[in-house]
Amino acid sequence: MTAPRSQHIVHTSYKVPDFSAMRKINTKDFRVATRSTSRDINRRIALNVIHEHQPISRAELARQMNVTRGVAGVLVQELLDQDLIYEGATGEAAFGRKPTLLHIKSHDRLVVAVDIRFSKTFVMVCDFSGRQLALEAYDTIFSIPEFVRDLAARVRRLIKAHAIIDGIEGIGLAVPGMVDQRTGRILNAPALGWRAVDLRNQLAAATGLPVEIENSGRACTLALLWLERGETTQPQNFVYVGVSDGVGVGIVVNGELLRGSDHIAGEFAHVPLNLDGPRCMCGASGCWESYISNLATLSRYFGWDLSKLSPNKLHDAKQGSFTVLDLIARARAGDAKAMAAVQSTARFLGLGLATVVNVINPECIYLDGEITTAWDLIETTVTLALGERALTEKGGQTPLRIASTQEYPRLRGAAALIAAPTFAAPRVA
Repeated sequence: MTAPRSQHIVHTSYKVPDFSAMRKINTKDFRVATRSTSRDINRRIALNVIHEHQPISRAELARQMNVTRGVAGVLVQELLDQDLIYEGATGEAAFGRKPTLLHIKSHDRLVVAVDIRFSKTFVMVCDFSGRQLALEAYDTIFSIPEFVRDLAARVRRLIKAHAIIDGIEGIGLAVPGMVDQRTGRILNAPALGWRAVDLRNQLAAATGLPVEIENSGRACTLALLWLERGETTQPQNFVYVGVSDGVGVGIVVNGELLRGSDHIAGEFAHVPLNLDGPRCMCGASGCWESYISNLATLSRYFGWDLSKLSPNKLHDAKQGSFTVLDLIARARAGDAKAMAAVQSTARFLGLGLATVVNVINPECIYLDGEITTAWDLIETTVTLALGERALTEKGGQTPLRIASTQEYPRLRGAAALIAAPTFAAPRVA
């Protein structure tokens, strides 16, 4: 009997493809790479590394980019020639020549940021880092022609009052509504009564400055993406939820703001929690916004029936001197009714966040707005409600982070509309 022939098994290596990184090229809308494309991309990478790690030496920049010091030096010189960065003080060195530290040039690049709300409009002059130079607030004007005339006059007055001779690179507007950012057309801002409004061109003509307009939630998301510093590993997939007069939501997927085909993506504020719920500013009933906005929180405390309040009375309620911050202060002081109102908002906030998690599955969610100043009081309620409705255990544990300790996040968002393009990655294919 012959011995069985030995069997030889050949092992081949197989690399699992990264389908998450696959993106189909749009053959009807693309840009062909040129000989300068790689240099443009590397220069923009260097600019962003400097922005996130400033002040930074050339040697540290080379280390962060994993390139030689010679390559980093060439990129730095090009950025200096373009007046995008500057050399500051020298740093410490264990031996040899002390390094010259690099900074983003932002202090003499200025922007007018405008936050339009149902109750008030805020106007700020700031630099590209978001540093405030001038600020004023006034009752929102709803007539478009009057709004444009008044805002243009205020911008001129602010520039003159603060002796700003030049350096204003544009006006950024954050609006509580849906905006086609390509055209600057406000598609629908229910709280303001604005629909199909071409505000950008009118304001640009009145001021002589470039104007960019964006939904307030997306604008704040851009500020998180481009103006915030300090996180060691900033997520590339996250959701921003800002709770104020209304609710603004911004979604970032793979480092890019999601706008959708018609620029209305992310309107979670108007996903209904209950079709028979309170009336929302958009005119529908039971929207998430109608349960967690500042007005909704105050209505629980004062016993207002939002469904029976006219738009004028809603406006008067928002103009009142008693705010959500006052309500939170009462809750901290032991007012049981105030605490109940705050905790109710917290529960509805968590329930709505579960929908965001189930649909988007972000790495984390940033929360902003006055209600977050009570985070120590409401965190448990929010996270329990999120876990209750999330479809997976891990989804229910999605990290919730308070977005920023900065004042006026929506104004910083409006500023980012003008500042962010400097740092954005060039589009290829």
